Amino acid sequence: MANEKFAGQGKSGASFLSPLEHKWAIYIIPKLPTWLETHHLTLLTIVWSSLILLFSHFAKENIKWLWMVSLMVVMQYVTDHLDGKLGKFRDTGLVRWGFYMDHLLDYVFMCSVLLGYAMILTEKGRYNMLFVLAVFGGYMVNSFLTVAAMGRFKIDLVKFGPTEFRLAIIIINTVLIFFGTKKMNRPLIYIAGGGLICLCIVVYRTQKKIWELDMNPKATATRNTEPSACENDNPLPPA
Repeated sequence: MANEKFAGQGKSGASFLSPLEHKWAIYIIPKLPTWLETHHLTLLTIVWSSLILLFSHFAKENIKWLWMVSLMVVMQYVTDHLDGKLGKFRDTGLVRWGFYMDHLLDYVFMCSVLLGYAMILTEKGRYNMLFVLAVFGGYMVNSFLTVAAMGRFKIDLVKFGPTEFRLAIIIINTVLIFFGTKKMNRPLIYIAGGGLICLCIVVYRTQKKIWELDMNPKATATRNTEPSACENDNPLPPA
């Protein structure tokens, strides 16, 4: 059981920023202090998510606190990007625990960001934010079900991965700081609507691939049991 290959152990997919991320991770991983372990980096997402909620609360009175929210997004990116790589570099063996906690806390992080926005938006914007949360939660559910059904974990969508998602959050925060929160209501509808359309496309393509995985062995077995053309020409056994 311990040596059994784990489907979630490897991630497939490459975003626009993947090459740059790979280079700086290779540089920094050997330089991390020995007391800092992979599980420490994973669990730090709880700290960053809690601070996002705190700073978002402060942003209700002073929108400039969103700069601190953006900083927490950057910090979460750094620890989330390095935790698995540090585990592999030091061979800690926390593969299943890392997969479970890493992606569970990714969901916690996403919720903290969206709930933080709900604190500073108008009442109409809060309902729109719930729609956004439901849609993007669907992407995570789809990814985890894909692991069970197909044995692989895909983390990007048309070259748009977790890093680009975090960058989009920072851009949104910057826009809110300079232009205010009232203008955010309508874009949220477009974000949720566009995300829902893309989610439907992803689900359709995923279920089609899973269908093919189910039916290909059946088609092969049918071909193997069918009589050949020569056998059909001579249905009777030789005298």
